[in-house]
Amino acid sequence: MNPIVLAVLMLSVLGLAGGAILVLASKFMAVYEDPRIAQVTECLAGANCGGCGYAGCADYAKAIVEQGAPTFKCAPGGDKCADAINKIMGNEQTDRPSMRATVLCSGGENCGKLFDYSGVQSCAAAAAIAGGPSACAYGCLGLGDCTKACKFDAIHVVDGVAVVDREKCTGCTACTAVCPRHVIDMKPIAPQPVVKCSNLDRGAAVNKACKVGCIACGLCVKNCPREAIFLKGNVAVIDYTKCNGCGTCVTKCPKKAIQWVEGSPRSENAPVPMPAVL
Repeated sequence: MNPIVLAVLMLSVLGLAGGAILVLASKFMAVYEDPRIAQVTECLAGANCGGCGYAGCADYAKAIVEQGAPTFKCAPGGDKCADAINKIMGNEQTDRPSMRATVLCSGGENCGKLFDYSGVQSCAAAAAIAGGPSACAYGCLGLGDCTKACKFDAIHVVDGVAVVDREKCTGCTACTAVCPRHVIDMKPIAPQPVVKCSNLDRGAAVNKACKVGCIACGLCVKNCPREAIFLKGNVAVIDYTKCNGCGTCVTKCPKKAIQWVEGSPRSENAPVPMPAVL
């Protein structure tokens, strides 16, 4: 036989054998991936920001499908993203704790000063110097660490205190993580009263430090028809599992330390908002 023809035949046989081996290997060694992972990944924002607590969007999508991770943790994607994922996953319950940042302080220019601060314009740096320049050792320092941390332009310092734009806020919690005084908390995106004070000192000391601080007078506690507010550590705390949003505490507070966020008071028959972290 012609050596050239023989070589071609041998190469053809080897090629066919190699192809068959590869086909068999792809069948027996294939790693199955749930097609929903790719579908969920497409729903996510694609920012790979890590705000969900996972390495990236693909990792989060895999956790949703394979581990049953919560579907609402993509802050840039928001509620629409969660709805789309729930549809793919066939979840009957599509409610999610739509939380938004809330600053538990109204101090700012209402609060006195211990000294003028001219150092690094950072709340963390200011707090490290004798507890900070503010007369209130618990309130917002107003130097904007939260503003710098927010990727959505949802929080700004106004009159010396951080203020959240809840329309822009996505609930990513970046601001809560950087606040050295821990005065930013996550609250349900619903009309509700909020105690905008974190001062744990007694009333007389609070009066000296801030014009709008909670003095633990107890008027809100005595007048709440639902017994939904109590005093803890010299500051009022609202139990949102009982609160029906009647607004009595807001009107009775003599220091205006309790304020409305996200809308106006509801009627007596309105639904109770989702529980928040106390």
